[in-house]
Amino acid sequence: MYGFINTCLKSLVIERFGEETWEKLRLMAGVQEIFMTYEIYDDVITLRLVQEACKMLDISSEVVLKLFGEYIFSFCKMSGYDTMLRTLGGNLVEFIENLDALHSYLALSYEAMNAPSFRVERMDDGWILLHYYSDRKGLYHIVPGIIEAVAKDFFDSEVTMTILNQSEEDERTGKKEHVVFHMVQKEKVTKRKAQPRQKGSNEEIQAEKEDMEETMKRLKARYASLQLCPRKRSAWELVRSIVMLGQGQMMWMESLNCMSYLCSPKLRSLQELEERGLHLADIAQHDTTRDLILLNQQRLAETELSNQLERKKEELRILSRNLEIEKQKSEKLLYAMLPTHVANQLKEGKRVEAVSGEFKVCTILFSDVVTFTNICAACEPIQIVNMLNAMYSRFDRLTNIHSVYKFLNQAQFGKSWLSLTNPITGQPIQIRVGLHTGSVLAGVVGEKMPRYCLFGDTVNTASWMESHGVPDHIHLSPFTYSVLKDKGIFEIAERGEIEVKGKGLMRTYFLLKNLQKSDEQIIG
Repeated sequence: MYGFINTCLKSLVIERFGEETWEKLRLMAGVQEIFMTYEIYDDVITLRLVQEACKMLDISSEVVLKLFGEYIFSFCKMSGYDTMLRTLGGNLVEFIENLDALHSYLALSYEAMNAPSFRVERMDDGWILLHYYSDRKGLYHIVPGIIEAVAKDFFDSEVTMTILNQSEEDERTGKKEHVVFHMVQKEKVTKRKAQPRQKGSNEEIQAEKEDMEETMKRLKARYASLQLCPRKRSAWELVRSIVMLGQGQMMWMESLNCMSYLCSPKLRSLQELEERGLHLADIAQHDTTRDLILLNQQRLAETELSNQLERKKEELRILSRNLEIEKQKSEKLLYAMLPTHVANQLKEGKRVEAVSGEFKVCTILFSDVVTFTNICAACEPIQIVNMLNAMYSRFDRLTNIHSVYKFLNQAQFGKSWLSLTNPITGQPIQIRVGLHTGSVLAGVVGEKMPRYCLFGDTVNTASWMESHGVPDHIHLSPFTYSVLKDKGIFEIAERGEIEVKGKGLMRTYFLLKNLQKSDEQIIG
């Protein structure tokens, strides 16, 4: 089927049951999100969507297909076929009789279209039978939905359709499903005030009902026992039964036992005309085929343009979705590098002041890999890159675990950092960590690649705590020690006095362990 049908089914589900229902149905059926109108898709996709809809909505396939049939009619009208449909016939029977002609015309544009066929049979007793033929099995419940919608919209009437017989007929293409519907059409009437029933009306109604049931039984019995071909007839007998001698484009020539037939070439475009070595002048002057070729050439051009626009629209939709994904990644990275209020200002295109805030009390952590230069000398460059990538990835994970952003909960984080191992040798990496607590000034440096930095003596002192520290130890300044000592969370040992550049003698401390959490809990 063409994507037009699947798009129609998608539109139906979204309109009646919502976007979420369609997304669930699409995933259950394992089909793509978008269907191109003029692209050909396997019938299995449509059938799978219908089957999964029945399961998910817990309704029968008959109900789903009939609803689908009603919606196909509405969807065709919305898609620009309204006027074409209205001109098929002045009444419902004429409309149905011209459906095959409509499909033949549409096949000029939809070359691979495999449309069903319809035939109306008028019975002697006034009954109207609709014969439906299709190479697709199990979709005949769509027909009542379409016909009832057409009768209601175009002819202001109500139709009830009953299945009399269902069979299969051998065709060159395989098995063709043949379903016979009994069709009853009732004109809509204005409701009037109910009148008292006359004497004996109940008996009359019951009698009419019994007659109707009896007639229905006879018809079902007739079509159940009807042979597909009671007597083998030759092709010429069939032709002669249709053609009236000397009328129309066909003439039977008895002496030659053959048919003289004024025909028209079946061509879709000017290109096909040229491929057959023909010209428009070769077609009879009053033959409408030449008009159809020219009209269809225009139609094919419009179809191709529409197809291209549809594909471009889909490409733009995919690009837009990918762009949104990349935008989310960029925003995530931006918020990871900068505080929220600074990131929001940059997103809005506003200039961020160089000084964005002062923090009275915060803790700064500095760390350093001991003998990093020696490690680099003993390894290949790619090994160094991999080691640093593993270290920074671990660093990022630990910052999430301990809610650390530049300065927060640093003592807990610092202990976690010491548990890392050298990915090259497998031995623990020796790291010096220094902590100092005090006031800092925060600011954004640079415009093209802005960086959020901290300034002040607190930063310098934290750096000295690291450089004056001992491998595999967390070195605390006296100010950080004063913040942690009364919390009862950490075991802290005094190191003693050391000479600190620009500070003179300073009594410092080592953070030994967490008294409330194990190393496994700390590193997550």
